[in-house]
Amino acid sequence: MRKILLTGIAMMTIAISSCDDQTYLTGNSLTADVDRFSIETDTFDVKTKSVLAGSVISRSMYTYLGRIKDPETGSYITSDYTTAFSLLENEAAYVFANEDYIANKDSLGIVADSCYLSVFVNSFQGDSLAAMKLNVHELAKPIGESRTYYSDFDPEQEGYLRSDANSINENVMYSMSDLTLSDSLRKKQQSNSYYQCIHIPLNKVYIDKEGRRYSNYGTYVMKQYYEHPEYFKNYQTFVRKVCPGFYFKTADGLGVMSEIYRTQLNIDYTYELDGEKNEGTKTFNSTPEVMQTTHISNDPASIRDLAEKDTTFTYLKTPAGIFTEVELPVDDIKQGHEKDSITLAEVVFTRLNDNSQLTDDMLEEPENLLLIQKDSLGKFFMNRDLTDNILTYIASYNSIMKTYTFSNIAHLVNAMYKNKGVSENWNKAVLVPVETTMAATSSSASASTVVSIANEMNVNSVRLVRGRTTDGKHSDIRISIIYNKNE
Repeated sequence: MRKILLTGIAMMTIAISSCDDQTYLTGNSLTADVDRFSIETDTFDVKTKSVLAGSVISRSMYTYLGRIKDPETGSYITSDYTTAFSLLENEAAYVFANEDYIANKDSLGIVADSCYLSVFVNSFQGDSLAAMKLNVHELAKPIGESRTYYSDFDPEQEGYLRSDANSINENVMYSMSDLTLSDSLRKKQQSNSYYQCIHIPLNKVYIDKEGRRYSNYGTYVMKQYYEHPEYFKNYQTFVRKVCPGFYFKTADGLGVMSEIYRTQLNIDYTYELDGEKNEGTKTFNSTPEVMQTTHISNDPASIRDLAEKDTTFTYLKTPAGIFTEVELPVDDIKQGHEKDSITLAEVVFTRLNDNSQLTDDMLEEPENLLLIQKDSLGKFFMNRDLTDNILTYIASYNSIMKTYTFSNIAHLVNAMYKNKGVSENWNKAVLVPVETTMAATSSSASASTVVSIANEMNVNSVRLVRGRTTDGKHSDIRISIIYNKNE
């Protein structure tokens, strides 16, 4: 039936293109007999299996914070993150008001009114009332940009935290449903039109690494600006000389995982102008351009057991969990068609339809999947590559059909055949859950294009129908091929 349907579609396309009885002879007259082709279709079994992802590059638009129990493994997933703060070169001249105008001063000079960190939550998974404890620790040095950081990077273990007794080390309790808000604001929060924000005050006396004392951390930053304006000429000098950043660690609590879209360092001050006092605030933002890392802690043994215990389906599990390996039947596809061209190669991966609470309610399916040759996986994320629809492809989850469809991977099949035997993985690809960042195109404000692709770091999981195994027990995944044959 699949062959009949594909053949019918192909022949209909040819018939439609030839329906004008005034012009069809022109095409024949311009086409030599040797160039005429016929169409043939076929389908082939695809092999799949679960493979361990290990640690993944933690370069993402978002950072993650919290601790949640994985309902599939029974183990715990914990996320912490570091961030620095952005400073543009064109800001250097007016980061703060002129020092002479600062209204609040003490015996040591100017004073910031207050200073605090703000953590903005984009979305969360789990219990909105779960009580969580956050520890915020000052970094002793910047997270260097010359290194690639993976999800197992632990800044505490690697000595990036300031360890002396005077370092900032604050603990804050929070939950996603802030019961201190009014009913109207809480309703907005629940409807996703209001983002939860976690505030961490930094108003205690601050002593820098040289032993200098300041009324709070904001006063320290302001005095650095007035004494050393060259430290504020760009982001690099700011993180090296003034503020390396902070580590946000889940210290206690269970039941919620938060996706963080922005972290801010805010400094409030008062300045006097023309005899009137005015309030000013300087906000330093985390942005995708500054260095941020997410540290994922999970149980590798339980993930390994999950991947190996059941061979009737495969997993896609994040963060740093399980991928699905896809072995394409390239030899079978090309056998007898060595000189023919492949114009279509479609493969569909279907979610296991078990109607369980686990898959329907507790864990979300990854929204986007990357299909990439197995040997190219590490290089793709290392180089910040984008898909080219030749060797790399992206498919989105269809919630109605419960499928991921790669509509035409003909270029990939041809490339694999050309490089047959180059490595043991020459005919293998991997399905990887990814997060994509979109941006409007220059030609149309309503159109958008993918500008970055990163490993999915949220807690997602889906079980896929499995393809044929080495013992031939399953054949539930098929790749559909259309050939152009020369007559």
